[in-house]
Amino acid sequence: MKIIRYILPALMIAAVTQGCVSTKQYAALQASYNRSIDTNRNLKQSWQVTQQELAGSRSRVQSLEEQIASEKSNRAALQDALNKCLAGSNQGNVNISKLADQINASDKYIQHLVELKNKSDSLNQVLTTNLTRSLSADEMKDVDVKVLKGVVYISLADNMLYKSGSYMISDNAGTILSKVAKIINDYSNYDVLVEGNTDNVPISQVNIRNNWDLSGLRASSVVQSLQNNYHVDPKRLTAGGRGEFNPIADNGTDSGKAQNRRTQIIITPKLDQFMALIGKEPQK
Repeated sequence: MKIIRYILPALMIAAVTQGCVSTKQYAALQASYNRSIDTNRNLKQSWQVTQQELAGSRSRVQSLEEQIASEKSNRAALQDALNKCLAGSNQGNVNISKLADQINASDKYIQHLVELKNKSDSLNQVLTTNLTRSLSADEMKDVDVKVLKGVVYISLADNMLYKSGSYMISDNAGTILSKVAKIINDYSNYDVLVEGNTDNVPISQVNIRNNWDLSGLRASSVVQSLQNNYHVDPKRLTAGGRGEFNPIADNGTDSGKAQNRRTQIIITPKLDQFMALIGKEPQK
């Protein structure tokens, strides 16, 4: 991507100055270059979120492995005590029976921990599959869906939704919002938070005081579009703005600022609904 970033603009400039391409061709090359930059930015953001998700999964797996090791050690001690009881002619049958019951209970608990570990390994994949099953493979290319600690995050760049420097929904946003609405409407009992985020560049527009206002207005625009155009129940929706104070990248670079200018649509099931989500068919 870095090679494309530097070589492609140079080729375009050289081509125009030498009269090799028309203005229309130059514009096409410029558009291709811009798409390459967007692709690189989106891949980097997806990689960062995936790394966070992987770190959380590794931590949970490590904790379960430690519990399993502890239980296996406890079982070995119980088995040793039972062996000693069996070897001693003066030990009563009652003590032997109690030890046997404790060993059986320990075996069951170890099996339970193993099952929890296996479920933790596959949980994110199951949730993501269930929540996006209403989308085709082509539609999934435009929607970045992640599951972190039981919460579903759908992240959209600002240029996919809004007019430049504005909180007004763009004409092209309908396509992506219709896809997001499919996911939301499939699971009609879950709450939905639309969260606006900005970079740290101060906003200077009439009736918009600062980035708090801008992020909140953008979230409100998405909420109203989901309600009015895609029939999402407004009782489920919450609009919130976090301004510039929830960055996921360095605001010192143009690329980082672009990543921070985003809207997250967060689907949050209640605890009992979250547990039932695994293996559950979406509501029709």
